[in-house]
Amino acid sequence: MGVAALKPSDEITLVDACLLAGKILMQSGAETYRVEDTMMRMAAAYGFMESQSFVTPTGIIFSLEGSDPSQFVRISERGTDLEKIARVNSISRKMVEGELSPVDAFRALKELEKANLSFPIWVQLAAATLSSGSFLIMFKGVWADYLPAMIVGGLGFAVLLLVHNQTKVKFFAEFTASFVIGLLSVYLVKYGWGKKLDLIVIASVMPLVPGLLITNAIRDLMAGHFVSGLSKGAEAVLTALAIGAGVAVVYSILL
Repeated sequence: MGVAALKPSDEITLVDACLLAGKILMQSGAETYRVEDTMMRMAAAYGFMESQSFVTPTGIIFSLEGSDPSQFVRISERGTDLEKIARVNSISRKMVEGELSPVDAFRALKELEKANLSFPIWVQLAAATLSSGSFLIMFKGVWADYLPAMIVGGLGFAVLLLVHNQTKVKFFAEFTASFVIGLLSVYLVKYGWGKKLDLIVIASVMPLVPGLLITNAIRDLMAGHFVSGLSKGAEAVLTALAIGAGVAVVYSILL
């Protein structure tokens, strides 16, 4: 399908679809180069081979080849939702294969943006609980600390979700969750429910660690997206510092 096949109104819809696809990808934790590649492929499917895009963690600028001035969309929230990333990729592939028009793609993306595809809270808590105990064993802890690590890790992750939901202050949820983890770990060891305090704490904070953010920062830097790579790396470092500060406060008070 060439450029002439699209009416001016369809071109506007195509720009809106590309921007919305990029917005969903960035909000769901996708890499910057994946966002740009997806938007460029969606535009190229309709003959716009020289489209331009500029993607950062907080905003996206995009324009079609020879079209009106660039359009901008702001990214205000970021998280992790691999299912949404997979579905955006599926929609973009259907556009490339000619199965979806810009209007149909934009409609599908709007429905996807509103959809809540996250796992239920109880599933997330169960995963955090089990992974905390598993990390303890992986770090060569003793089986006597397996149950305490599960309890502390699960409660710490519950605090993270609760604080995230109640406040929009960046890094405060991670600090509070790690503070609770340190506090519970100290008292469990103090009263004989745990043996190795350091391993219980380390295993319990692992579900809080921004692993995907660190990975994406490195991949963006390797792909040449220095602005996104450095900003994501800074966010990952500050998150790690917030986690460490929460535990350090407990240690400085009680130990």
